[in-house]
Parts: sequence; C-alpha cells; structure tokens
Amino acid sequence: MQNIIENIKLTRQWLLESIKELTPQQLNHIPSGFNNNIIWNLAHLISAQQGLCYARAGQPLIIDEYLFTNYKTGSKPEANVEGAEIEKIKSLMISTLLKLEEDYHNNIFNNYAPFKTRYQVEIKNIDEAISFIQFHEGLHIGAIAALKKLVA
Repeated sequence: MQNIIENIKLTRQWLLESIKELTPQQLNHIPSGFNNNIIWNLAHLISAQQGLCYARAGQPLIIDEYLFTNYKTGSKPEANVEGAEIEKIKSLMISTLLKLEEDYHNNIFNNYAPFKTRYQVEIKNIDEAISFIQFHEGLHIGAIAALKKLVA
C-alpha cells in the first residue's frame, strides 16, 4: 500500500507543478460545456479521499467540514476561491496524503463500511479505497488537463 500512496503523492505533486503558473481567475474559470473548474477539482480530490478513507471507516475527517461538504461528490463551484483558500487547498493536496500514510500505518481504518461506488466498484476495506483513489484521481486529472487547455 505504501507504493500506491506514494504514487498518489507523486501524481498530486506533478499536478500542482502543472498548474502553478495559473492565476486565481484561471483556476476559477468554468468554460462553456463544463460544470466545474480547476480549483474545484483539486479540492474535490481532497474531499473524496477524506470521504473514502476517513468517513467510511468512522474516523473524524482531517479537513474542515466546509471543505468536505463544498467539494464532495455532487457539489459544484458556488463562488470564486481566492488567495489563502487556494494556497490551503494546494497544501492539503500533500498534507492529507502524509496523514493518510501515518494513519494507515497506525491501523486506524479497521472499522471500514463497505459500499459500491457510482462506477460500480465495490470497496470493502481501506486498501481497496486507497487503490480506488488512483482511478478517481486519474479521471479528475483528465478533467483538469482539459480545463487547463481552455483557460491557459
């Protein structure tokens, strides 16, 4: 599992590097035909990881409820995200994975509630959840790449 978490971390680092030159206006822009933007996608990755790993295991979230609720599946951008909040989201992209890695090694995810994703993937435990994160993030990286072409 260490390898998978490390791969997610490397992917997120690459993603952050690929968008570092974008302005807040570009990060918040929703092009025609899209229902979200780049910054929403970044925050959604964090929210989804929290839901998949912590909430499903009955553990407290390590992000604030506002971030979790406003970027979970089914949400959409409600307002522009600016300065400090953009930096917070970027920081959480890595810090939440470091905490996940620590908590995984401390075996806090033993009470995992199995479920089926909207992609019809059955997830029965934390290992399967972390593996699913790779798939989920790949979908959103594709969306971010498409959005970036339209805003840059």
